[in-house]
Amino acid sequence: MSAPHPLRPAAFDPQAVREDFPILARRVGDRPLAYLDNAATSQKPRVVIDAVADYYRLHNANVHRAAHLLSDEATAAFEEARAQVARFLRSPSVEQVIWTRGTTEAINLVAASWGGAHLRPGDRILATEMEHHSNIVPWQLICARTGAELVPVPVTERGEVDLAAYERLLDERVKLVAVTQVSNALGTVNPVPEMARLAKGVGALVLVDGAQGAAHFPVDVAALGCDFYAFSGHKVYGPTGIGVLWGKRELLEAMPPYQGGGEMIETVSFAGSTWNRLPYKFEAGTPHIAGAVGLAAALRYLEGLDREAVVAHEADLLAYTRERAAELPALRPVGEPRQAAGIFSFLLGDAHPADVGTVLDQLGVAVRAGHHCAQPLMARFGIPGTVRASFALYNTREEVDRLFAALAKACDLLL
Repeated sequence: MSAPHPLRPAAFDPQAVREDFPILARRVGDRPLAYLDNAATSQKPRVVIDAVADYYRLHNANVHRAAHLLSDEATAAFEEARAQVARFLRSPSVEQVIWTRGTTEAINLVAASWGGAHLRPGDRILATEMEHHSNIVPWQLICARTGAELVPVPVTERGEVDLAAYERLLDERVKLVAVTQVSNALGTVNPVPEMARLAKGVGALVLVDGAQGAAHFPVDVAALGCDFYAFSGHKVYGPTGIGVLWGKRELLEAMPPYQGGGEMIETVSFAGSTWNRLPYKFEAGTPHIAGAVGLAAALRYLEGLDREAVVAHEADLLAYTRERAAELPALRPVGEPRQAAGIFSFLLGDAHPADVGTVLDQLGVAVRAGHHCAQPLMARFGIPGTVRASFALYNTREEVDRLFAALAKACDLLL
């Protein structure tokens, strides 16, 4: 039986919320599904599934410029989705919201466009050792082109950014700091406002990877102090293949296009072309219209919940997981950040994480095993990877109990 816990909120009922997510009724073999792989992708509520289906069923057309009803409806839904994202981010204007395929493309856009235009030999980009590969590799690519240098910011044994080391690295050579809001491998919540304040002291820009953060906390780009913010729809209960880059207007206005083609132009001739206004300058080709519509439905769903209560519920799940972990001698947590959100990463004795994940899957518990696209962080801890359980608003203490019952079985089989 699950013991009561002081963090458990009275105002939020995860059992009621679970009814909104059809896939949670699935069974894995003869067992109910316990889906604890939300850091990889979240499940979708019925309102999102219906929004995407209704778009294709009733309104499907290409957006902008067409002279017929379906295109007008598709355009209105597409641009209202952009306005919904702007509200979600507390953006001063909708023009600062750029559609991308996800966080990865958003970061690549900034690296190629802003970085290609501004970085020079001797310049530095700082990125923490806990970054996802998508906030490392794009910077490596642009540094190779421009002669700039990518410098890692150390992470402590607890799995937190070493702020003293970060301050020592900040000087006039640093042009941009790339930092994740929440580590996808450890759940560490980084002190982004403080890191941004320090970066501004040397004139550096700040890009925040919000792929994990947007799913767990309300976002206010001004309060974060960032210049760019990127997130993915599929992490916040929306569709795959849709994401957002938010940027400060003056930076976006000055940046060259990332890709060429339709929509991003104002005029085209073989003598030369001119570019469309924001946000369309960065949106070449037919966009993922249904994805934008689905993402807007997901954000409306989130905003219809008591976000403070959801945050408390997820904190309760993580606290309860840590309590249960202390009861299993073979389990070793990897990283113990003092501020964490929704992720518990661990090893089980000397068992390979993939073997642990396989046993758990056979018992109906879905987790992720591996390096989680964070190989530099794994190297920092001297391990090849971890088992990662990651939580969402629809998870329950009962599912945590099922996780630990399955881990006990894994101990019997693997250790």
